[in-house]
Amino acid sequence: MTLPAAVPARHPMDPEPVPSTKARAVFALGLVGLLTGPLLGGVIPATLALLLARQTSRQVHAGGGFLTGSVWIRRGTQLAWVGIVLTVAALVVLLIAGLLHLAAAPGAQDFAPGTD
Repeated sequence: MTLPAAVPARHPMDPEPVPSTKARAVFALGLVGLLTGPLLGGVIPATLALLLARQTSRQVHAGGGFLTGSVWIRRGTQLAWVGIVLTVAALVVLLIAGLLHLAAAPGAQDFAPGTD
């Protein structure tokens, strides 16, 4: 018969685990980056989310388990990268549409008709 592992008792002076407010900000910025990605404005909030995620993940790791929110950071980072990919895809589509529009436009004639 196997006995369950004993859970170490917390010291009474240990602080309570608290959620990181920056982790939720990373998620919010990642979500805004995802939603505005196809409109080419998603790069700014997505980049801010990635920069803030780097800082916040260091703080959560240094918190030693008393600062939570790594799931929010991971989700926000994923949403930010998807927003950046959507922005790049929208930019490529606009570039191709512009090139096709330029290729379909007739060239300007700089001499009179019938002139060799």
